[in-house]
Amino acid sequence: MDAADLAFAGAARQAELVRSAEVSSRELVELYIERIGRIDPELNAYRVVLAERALEEADRADEARAGGDERPLLGVPLAVKDDQDLAGEVTARGTAAYGAPARHDSEIVTRLRGAGAVILGKTNVPELEIIGDTESPNWGVTRNPWDTERSPGGSSGGSAAAVAAGLAAAATGSDGAGSIRIPSANCGLVGLKPSRGRISLSPRTDVWHGMDVYGFLTRSVRDSALLMDVASSDVPARPFAESAAAAPRKLRFAVSTRPAFPSRLDPQVRRAFEDTAELLRGLGHSAERAEVAYGTSGNATSVRYLRGIHDDAVAMERPSRLSRRTRGFSRLGGLFSDRVLERAKGQEAANAERVNRVFADHDLLLMPVTAKPPVRAAQWEGLSAARTLLGMSLTYPYCATWNQLGQPACAVPVGMTGEGLPLSVQLVGRPGDEATLLAVAAQIEAERPWADRRPPVA
Repeated sequence: MDAADLAFAGAARQAELVRSAEVSSRELVELYIERIGRIDPELNAYRVVLAERALEEADRADEARAGGDERPLLGVPLAVKDDQDLAGEVTARGTAAYGAPARHDSEIVTRLRGAGAVILGKTNVPELEIIGDTESPNWGVTRNPWDTERSPGGSSGGSAAAVAAGLAAAATGSDGAGSIRIPSANCGLVGLKPSRGRISLSPRTDVWHGMDVYGFLTRSVRDSALLMDVASSDVPARPFAESAAAAPRKLRFAVSTRPAFPSRLDPQVRRAFEDTAELLRGLGHSAERAEVAYGTSGNATSVRYLRGIHDDAVAMERPSRLSRRTRGFSRLGGLFSDRVLERAKGQEAANAERVNRVFADHDLLLMPVTAKPPVRAAQWEGLSAARTLLGMSLTYPYCATWNQLGQPACAVPVGMTGEGLPLSVQLVGRPGDEATLLAVAAQIEAERPWADRRPPVA
C-alpha cells in the first residue's frame, strides 16, 4: 500500500493494519503530518496541529500494540472539531472570544482515546458553529478539496475538508442544524447525525436547547459504525458494526423532496436523488412518494436555534470580540424570552407526532441533504445575520427538523455533478434507529462505491 492509499484507507482499515503490525502508528502520524504541511495551506482545515503530542501518543500506541493491546482504534490518527475540548488546548470555536485552555477532554475525546486513537489536531469551524459555511474573521476561510473555490459546508467544515483530502483517518463533528450532514454532503463523506443522547456532549449540556449532537465524518459506512460503537454512551444490544455489515431486509422508503423551509431544488441534486430512489427499488425495496407534514415545526426549530446562539454568545469569556454578524445572530436570539423558548421546546412531542406520521407506513425517509451543490467559499462573508440566515434557509432547508425531533439522519454520497462536485442524499430513521440507516447506507455504498474517489487537491 503506497502512502496515498494508506492516507485514504479509513479508520477501520488502519486499525487492522496497526493490529497486524503492517504499519505503525508513528508511520501513520508522520504521513498525515507531512500531508497536512503540504496540502492544508490551501484548505485551512486545521486550526491547530499537535504534531509533537501526536507522535508521542503514536509511540505509546506502538508500545501497547507490541504488548498485545488490541483496542479497536489503537494508533489510528483522528481530528477533533474545535467545539470539543482537548485538555491543555483552547476550544476556540471559530472566534477570538474564547477563554482559558480546557482542563479536561470532552467525553467523546475521552472515549476515542480510551479506544486507542491518536489526536492529530483541531479542525476549523465558523464562529460559534452558527453557519453552514466555515469561515471566520479570526481563523480564515476553509475550502473544499474538490474545488477550492467552493465551501466545504459548516459547521464541521474543517473536519470534512481534512477527511476528504486525506489529512486524517476520520474526524469528530457536531450537528445542531445539519452541521455534520451538510459538510459530509459537500465533501463526499458519510455523515451520521446520531439520535439525541446517543453520544455524550459532556462537559456541555443541552446545547442549542436539545438541538445539538456529536458524531463523526468518515470515508465509509464501516468507519462510521466503528466510531459509533466506540463513542456511544447509549449502546444498542447489537453493535453498529454488525448492523452495517448485514444486508437489510426489504424496506419501505418514503421519498420526499419537500423542504421544511421554502427553497428550490437544483436539477443535479434532484437527478441524483431520483437515481437513488430508483437504485433502492432495484435492490428490492419499495420507494414511494410520501410528503412530510412539517406543519409549524419550523417555528420551534428557529426559536431553539437562535436562542441557543444567543445563550452561547453571552456566555463567552470575551463577548466583545465576537464578530458583527455573530452579535447580530445573538440579538435575534435574544428576542425570544424564556417563556417563548419553553413553549417551543414543549411543542416537540406534538411536532414529532405529526412529522413522524410518515413512519407509520414506512421504515425510512429518503430526502436531499442540501438544495444545491456546494456554494461558493465564504458565500455569506460580510453579510448581516438576517441575510445570512435567509441564504442558509434557501440552501439547507432539509436538515434542522431532525435536530429538533432528536432522531437519526445520515448523509450518504451518491455521485458527482458535471463540475466534479459531490452529491449526496439523506436517510432519516425512526427515533433511535441508527442501525437501519447504517445497513442501508452500506448497501448503497456497495452498489455505488465512493471511498476510492479522491479530490484534486489531495
